[in-house]
Amino acid sequence: MAATLERFADSQVRAALARSPAVALLGPRQVGKTTLAKRIAGGLPGSVYLDLESERDRIRLTDPRLFFERYRGRLLVLDEVQNAPGIFAELRGEIDSFRHPGRFLILGSASPHLLRQSSESLAGRLEYVDMAPVQVAEFCRVFEDLQTLWLRGGFPPALLAHGEADCWDWREGFLRNLISRDLPALGIAPAPETMHRFWRMLAHLHGQLFNASAIASSLGVSPPTVSRHLDALCGAFLVRRLEPLHGNLGKRLVKSPKVYVRDSGLLHHLLGVMTVDDLIGHPGAGASWEGFVIEQICNRLPRGATASFYRTAAGAELDLVVETGKRKIGYEVKFSSAPKVTKGFWQACSDLAVDRAYVVAPVREPWPLANDVEVISPFQLP
Repeated sequence: MAATLERFADSQVRAALARSPAVALLGPRQVGKTTLAKRIAGGLPGSVYLDLESERDRIRLTDPRLFFERYRGRLLVLDEVQNAPGIFAELRGEIDSFRHPGRFLILGSASPHLLRQSSESLAGRLEYVDMAPVQVAEFCRVFEDLQTLWLRGGFPPALLAHGEADCWDWREGFLRNLISRDLPALGIAPAPETMHRFWRMLAHLHGQLFNASAIASSLGVSPPTVSRHLDALCGAFLVRRLEPLHGNLGKRLVKSPKVYVRDSGLLHHLLGVMTVDDLIGHPGAGASWEGFVIEQICNRLPRGATASFYRTAAGAELDLVVETGKRKIGYEVKFSSAPKVTKGFWQACSDLAVDRAYVVAPVREPWPLANDVEVISPFQLP
């Protein structure tokens, strides 16, 4: 198990600060944004850190213009900036008055309100960096680490907990705070029991097509309400909505999106899975592994790349299709040390004329399956 975590976002944030006056580091709570920001600020003399959830630090920004002028030439870290939405207009004026790289590092829990405010006020002045839960390449050094990361998920307090009971307790508290505090801050404030049920439904629908009407009927709410709840969870980087591939392929394509709980540890908590034995024997293990692998791929996509899935009424299917320009790469995810693919996989590769395809499975060594098709583990993801 890795003793320290070197996060991908570290180098991304440093590079962005070197060229942009303001950088927004966005991701769910407890993913490690504050730790990373303090590490970066600690290497820059005179840096100032403000936690805008703290009344004391918000008071220091009573007159933002004077405060920003006072600390020109230093990095200012503004944590949980969605708690002071009016600050964006002040940031715009200050950046225009003294435009210099590396002035502001803004941290937020990815609320839609934060994104809307910053895009309106700081267009052309702000660069975004997304921070996902811990990834394979950030944590795993030996094959056995892969199992730990998959079971516990990538939130550092859960991943690095002393035992499975501590890990479980941390996730229980995280979900309780999410429902009672964080989601209401995003404008989603149904009865806690309703949101608990919605979360558990999402866990049992993990990797399946999303049907808002069916969920709405079970919850006793309207389909638009269910869709708004899903939008909020996706905007908070907690749930992934994977859209079907659209194209003029002359095929009858599935039109509904798939949904995934993005952190495998939260998924396992919602499913009542605590140990490796629980996980391996659970009927949802295959879907969990699929979502885990898809997160590893999607969190490493280059700028401009798109991700979708492909499924036809005739049974052709790829779990993930990544498009970068004119290049298409197909991924099929299998929870097996000796994975076998179906006729539908080969048909999908032919339909899409993929440039390369991978079957991602918990294998120790990769091997070729055919020309331009290879079986790999998450360690070997391109």
